[in-house]
Amino acid sequence: MKKIVVISLLNLVFALTFAQRQGIELSHYIFPGFTEGTVLMKSGLLNKASLNYNALSEEMIFEDKGKKLAIGKDEMEKVDTVFIMTRKFFILNDKFVELIYRSGYELYAEYKCDVKFPGKPAAYGGTSETSSVTTYSGVYNNGAFYELKLPDGFTVRPYTMYWLKKDGEVKRFVSLKQLTRLFDDRKDIIREYISTHRPDYDDQESLIELIRYLDEK
Repeated sequence: MKKIVVISLLNLVFALTFAQRQGIELSHYIFPGFTEGTVLMKSGLLNKASLNYNALSEEMIFEDKGKKLAIGKDEMEKVDTVFIMTRKFFILNDKFVELIYRSGYELYAEYKCDVKFPGKPAAYGGTSETSSVTTYSGVYNNGAFYELKLPDGFTVRPYTMYWLKKDGEVKRFVSLKQLTRLFDDRKDIIREYISTHRPDYDDQESLIELIRYLDEK
């Protein structure tokens, strides 16, 4: 019986370790793999492509004959919408953002991530991160940031910034406190909702529910 329990625990640890490694490997892209999508041009032309969004380089990446290439700034000016599965991406301030809610208000998500670069080996088994800029440059120039898996030693922390279109203006907010300031005329309503429902800025679905509530009030 003890042997079975030990084996089960080892299997669980292995599964969790694998999941964590997969998360680290793929966390600088917002989709786990390149997915067939459509790029709608302002001219009305539709282009099919295998697409993914790289939150580290902040570029929409497509695969072409085995190579991963970014939609450049010149081409971005001609793009209207990018469709990947059921999700829609638009261009805002020269970046692709995802439309996650649209009714009276529009809510956009801008995906980013921080990366911690591996340092050079130092004395007594330590590491030094003084070479991070050189490391970044070398890995970027080699195209490693366009791959789904980063080289060993890199740590990625994904995060999201949001943009709200309200009364014809688009404004960014990076916390619930900043969002409240965008509703000066409805502070009591939004504060009551936050107090009752406890929305989390890092939980996209709860943030969408908050905007939907304000939209319907």
